[in-house]
Amino acid sequence: MTRRTQAQRISAVDAAALVRSGDWVEYGGGVGQPDVFDAALAERVDEIEDVKIRACLTVRPRAVLEVDPGRDHFHWFSWHYTGYDRAKGDSGLATYIPCNLGEVPDYYRRFVEPPEIAVIKTCPKDERGFFNFSLAALWHRAIVERAKLVIVEESAGLPYLDGLENAVHESEVDYIVEGDHGPAPEVPNPPPNDVDHAIALLIANEIEDGSCLQIGIGAMPNAVCSLLLESGVRDLGVHTEMLTDGIVDLYRAGVVTGARKTLHPGKVACSFGFGTERQYETAHRNPDFVCLAVDLVNLPVLVMQNERVVAINSTTQMDLQGQAASESAGHRHISGTGGQAQFVQGAYASPGGKSFICMSSEYERRGVRTSRIVVDLTPGNIVTTTRADVMYVVTEYGIVNLKGKSIPDRARAMISIAHPDYRDDLERDARGHSLIPKGFF
Repeated sequence: MTRRTQAQRISAVDAAALVRSGDWVEYGGGVGQPDVFDAALAERVDEIEDVKIRACLTVRPRAVLEVDPGRDHFHWFSWHYTGYDRAKGDSGLATYIPCNLGEVPDYYRRFVEPPEIAVIKTCPKDERGFFNFSLAALWHRAIVERAKLVIVEESAGLPYLDGLENAVHESEVDYIVEGDHGPAPEVPNPPPNDVDHAIALLIANEIEDGSCLQIGIGAMPNAVCSLLLESGVRDLGVHTEMLTDGIVDLYRAGVVTGARKTLHPGKVACSFGFGTERQYETAHRNPDFVCLAVDLVNLPVLVMQNERVVAINSTTQMDLQGQAASESAGHRHISGTGGQAQFVQGAYASPGGKSFICMSSEYERRGVRTSRIVVDLTPGNIVTTTRADVMYVVTEYGIVNLKGKSIPDRARAMISIAHPDYRDDLERDARGHSLIPKGFF
């Protein structure tokens, strides 16, 4: 909505002074989370209590959490955990909000009570009077529409990207805070290992000219990008929740052109991005890149409009029926649903589309090896993608398509891509639970 008075420039200290006990404060997500405001608010730790902060994808330590180890003053709620959020959750300082990430703008507009204050880090005001949300469109547009008070923390260090619902006009802003103008936080992907490469090779072989990519977070999905650089595939498109360095490398190599896309042809479309300076420099004011509100990216009805969509996401555990538990380890929350479930559905509905859920066949913790493919999910584990939605499953031992398969057929298929050391036990337990009935070979 349009504000009644012109936006005022105030200090971070004065902006933080506007927060009262009991307020809901929106911090936004990713590179859009405020830094100087956060530090100023933390200084008031002994003056206020029961301040509830909603955020997402935290990439830098947050001062309000560091100064309040007992959660006596600030309460942190997150739409999706990073490693930092997870550590705070383990300490009892953060709480996850279950969601399909592409639905969050609608939550704000329909279900979330208007927050008292929203503080979003943005690019400096442009020549048209807009503060650009940079590589973090997400649901920031919905937040500023609903918040009672809107503050922007402007920073020249953020990349500027065009895109639908990726800016707020000065007429909608109450206060402007000078940011630190430092560079956007770098979040490099972990280097892929041999297992990642083996899985990536299986997936890369399934990608054809003109495919439209969605790449999830992590070394494994991004290893696919590295292999595609050498595969000879051409005219790839990108319609993805998260922009990654791997996608940027494909673009810079000319492999990604978007020439065959239906939705946003010729454009790399995303809703947020993390990566290295190379990514930020490539995307900055680049007309080939658009950053869009997440409900303009993730909804299956939109994803399916591009042909040959290839969705590549990872998981941590799957059962023999094909349920993918990608966001928790028992009752311990790890990440979030994100856009995985929505892109799995959208890719399947896309003409010629494919979705891949990938994982290493086993993991080792404290010297104990454990299969990621199990008869029963760990108690408390959250199912991110249902068995009815899962299409291709990939480990370093192979690739299977679960669509159209019966429960016994699914069990046998999943066992076939498990680590060989666990296959006999998995089959015995599957028969013991009648997942593979007597007489079924």
